[in-house]
Amino acid sequence: MTGNGNNPEVKIVTPPAKRIRASGPILILAVLFVVASFLTWYLTWFGRGLSDAEITKYLSDYGHPRHVQHALLQVQERIERRDPAAPQWYSQIVALADNSEIEFRLTAAWVMGSDNKSEEFHTALKKLLMDPQPIVRRNSALALVRFNDASGRAELTAMLTPFTVNAPVAGTLESSLLKAASISRGTLLARIREANNEVAAMRSPLSGSIESIIAATGSPVTIGQAILTIKSDEQSIWEALRALAVVGTPDDLPLIENYASGVATNSDRLKQQAALTANAIKSRMSINEKSTKQ
Repeated sequence: MTGNGNNPEVKIVTPPAKRIRASGPILILAVLFVVASFLTWYLTWFGRGLSDAEITKYLSDYGHPRHVQHALLQVQERIERRDPAAPQWYSQIVALADNSEIEFRLTAAWVMGSDNKSEEFHTALKKLLMDPQPIVRRNSALALVRFNDASGRAELTAMLTPFTVNAPVAGTLESSLLKAASISRGTLLARIREANNEVAAMRSPLSGSIESIIAATGSPVTIGQAILTIKSDEQSIWEALRALAVVGTPDDLPLIENYASGVATNSDRLKQQAALTANAIKSRMSINEKSTKQ
């Protein structure tokens, strides 16, 4: 601004052209970043609907596990809404149940429980009860209950008891985990330093918490030696209790009643479900006894 106080002269200063032009590339980069972020989210979001052709393609896209899982969940939704097109992918799902990738097997097991009329699913689920991974066996046992099949009952009761993790190799144990520590599937539990100075990592096969530590840090361990035990997470225990309400036997009552009485848990939700499960088993016992007498 120039001039005297009566007639001020206003002078507008225009920013340098360079500064205006410089904002163009920055704006373009910002837009590209937002678009890329959106596309990444959209293409990996499991809620995004897939066409029939995409499901078929994704179920065979073993190099992209998220594609496979996305397709599996889409098929499950179609099964649940009784889509007559769903069976066209059953053979691919059964093939995934035999895949070397753990995530494929455990998700396939869960999806197969959605159609308790499929004999090919039923057969595949019983085979998965022999899977080396406990999470796969557990999903299979839960799914089999929907077929009113009690062949996974041992796995269901195992979910109510601590799971023992054994040493995969011999060596010296190195671990910093403490009792009662919460863990997720894949959490590093310990390292074992072998005689050749190589280190083997022990990762948790299940989610839950450390129930007990059997081998102390720094101690020598042998292959197959018990290192620690894991207590199942609350959701898994609840699912097992619900399943046992359908296929449980009188032999399971002491274990179930430990939860109902609060001996095995402080969770009111688990106590209530355990009580319902125990009553369901006793009710079946009573009906069976009456039927036998008649």
